[in-house]
Amino acid sequence: MKRPFTKPLLIASCLLLGISSPSFAENEPKGKGFDLSEMDKTVDPSADFYHYAVGSWIKANPIPAEYSRWGCFEELVERNNVILKQILEKAAAKNATKGSIVQKVGSFYKAGMDSAKIEKDGISPISSALMKIGMINSKKGLYDMLAFLQLNVGSPCFNLFGEADAQNSNMVIAWLYQGGLGLPDRDYYVNDDPDSKEIRAKYIKYISRMFLHLGLPKTEADKNAETVMRIETQMAQSSMTRVELRDPVKTFNKMSLAKLTETAPGFDWSYFFSSMGVKSPGDINVAQPEFFKKIGQMMTSVPIDDWKIYFKWNLLRYSADYLSSVFVNEKFDFEGKFLNGVKQMQPRWKRVLQSSDAMLGEALGQLYVKENFTPQAKERALNIVHNLLVAMKERIEAVDWMSDATKQQALTKLASFGVKIGYPDKWMDYTDFNVNENSYYENIMQGNLFLTKDNLSKIGKPVDRTKWEMTPQTVNAYYNPLKNEIAFPAGILQTPFYDPEADDAINYGAMGAVIGHEITHGFDDQGRQYDAKGNIKEWWTEEDNKKFNEKAKLIVDQFNSYMPVDTNRINGELTQGENIADLGGLTVALTAFKKTDQYKNNVVIDGFTPEQRMFLSWAQVWRGSIRKENLLRRLKTDPHSPSEYRVIGPLSNLPEFIKAFNIKENSVMARPENKRVKIW
Repeated sequence: MKRPFTKPLLIASCLLLGISSPSFAENEPKGKGFDLSEMDKTVDPSADFYHYAVGSWIKANPIPAEYSRWGCFEELVERNNVILKQILEKAAAKNATKGSIVQKVGSFYKAGMDSAKIEKDGISPISSALMKIGMINSKKGLYDMLAFLQLNVGSPCFNLFGEADAQNSNMVIAWLYQGGLGLPDRDYYVNDDPDSKEIRAKYIKYISRMFLHLGLPKTEADKNAETVMRIETQMAQSSMTRVELRDPVKTFNKMSLAKLTETAPGFDWSYFFSSMGVKSPGDINVAQPEFFKKIGQMMTSVPIDDWKIYFKWNLLRYSADYLSSVFVNEKFDFEGKFLNGVKQMQPRWKRVLQSSDAMLGEALGQLYVKENFTPQAKERALNIVHNLLVAMKERIEAVDWMSDATKQQALTKLASFGVKIGYPDKWMDYTDFNVNENSYYENIMQGNLFLTKDNLSKIGKPVDRTKWEMTPQTVNAYYNPLKNEIAFPAGILQTPFYDPEADDAINYGAMGAVIGHEITHGFDDQGRQYDAKGNIKEWWTEEDNKKFNEKAKLIVDQFNSYMPVDTNRINGELTQGENIADLGGLTVALTAFKKTDQYKNNVVIDGFTPEQRMFLSWAQVWRGSIRKENLLRRLKTDPHSPSEYRVIGPLSNLPEFIKAFNIKENSVMARPENKRVKIW
């Protein structure tokens, strides 16, 4: 069950597959940094630098059965999992003071690990909700159930949450955002390619089987599945594509409640907001007006009995992971095995750990950082980020295609960057989240209710800029354009991505390039449309806009040409922000690295020059393997390019890389000069 107020695509970018930052805890194992054994020197670096850099590692590290992909990121997740498991087990074993974070974390984990009780309970945790859905006999009843599910379970139809006003980023307003689909993307419903047709057929069978587990006869279960598919297809047909969702202007349509009612008639928006506890929503951003216009039409055209089936399905799909094994296994067979190629389900402790993080993230985070991240670590990381910000300033000042007027605005934005390191200065208060040891599912519902109400309570209030979008133990990082900030949780600030004993080239190629990646997101195709305060604002001259778009088109065309599997290409439009950030991150890191004595003295280690080691380090950060099924899904839905192309793509644009390895002109790893991308 995901957090019901999840804000789709609003955090402009997460690194997603590994971040490099300093390791600070004195008792941590020291990473080796650059590893010669990972290389495959039989590969020509001009033809395939990725497998030259990490080919031996790939051969020696098959994907574990419980993963759809495997690399540095997943390795660190596994290491963090061991630490978090120890924290959770220790908390569960304590007779902690009722209401303390230790009690809440421990009781939540203990209830989730009681598989015998969960099996015995069967479908009883959702029986009352199923009964309530079955008793709906009016439109009012539909709105009441829609609100109940959004508050306690998950979001059918669409998402409602509080987020910063993109025209007044100091205030939180209500956002309405498209949703309602059980498949990973709207394209699977509307495309007629063989892959989409197969997925639709499998999805219908999956829905039917889930209804069978409720005790329905097969004919009724099959009919229900067709009803769900029919409703979701209508929603998909009116949904924006992933590429369209990248446009912050197109997805910001602020209006009053009266205007919303006029834009999307047929839906009682006033009653719905009231049912959600938002009695006076004020300004509302309707991110996809055509989608919500369709929702209004469907409230009239879709029979109440069909809506009841759709609501039951949403209750099932959001609840399955927390019910008995028949539901857990059914969901895994479709979402894990079929969609992503995973061979084996993760053990229960990992799944409960992930739920603990989703529902009690900052409570668990307090315990995590207490043992694994010091104030000194936070200060040191801040200093390193500062060095990269200085390098980005130099890059902006040096670009030859931007006017002085736009440069000044860019520098003002850079100087206004917020930086978050490790963990929040102010922790979330979990006082109103009651956790018990008796019911895992009840704790999940209570968690959803607590988090959703907490989020919705912010509507109409000033933005809390101390609030984090990720928990401290998360192995990731992000740039948030609405706050103009970069954040690096404690979970990622450790080896193997940064080694204090490694040479500078290794750390700048990994840590430096990744910090630069997040900084660059403030100036990619999306981030550049926000000003220093996080407002959508046109601060570029018309000529500079034109020049940026010409450069961005080059990187779009470059990645459109890559074909990772069969005839399936990377979507250059969807991935352009991450591709721009990868190239920018490497460029900024190289600028910073050139200031070091090691670079200036051209220190050779293991037979490689400083620049060679830096580029090899970047490649080794992105080492990894991925199952075909998961790769196919990601090519449709992921704004990040596959890891191999995050190495090949940016490096083939860098003259310093081409020179460092004597790359042959017009080879895969040396793009023609007239097609090389240089933005920042």
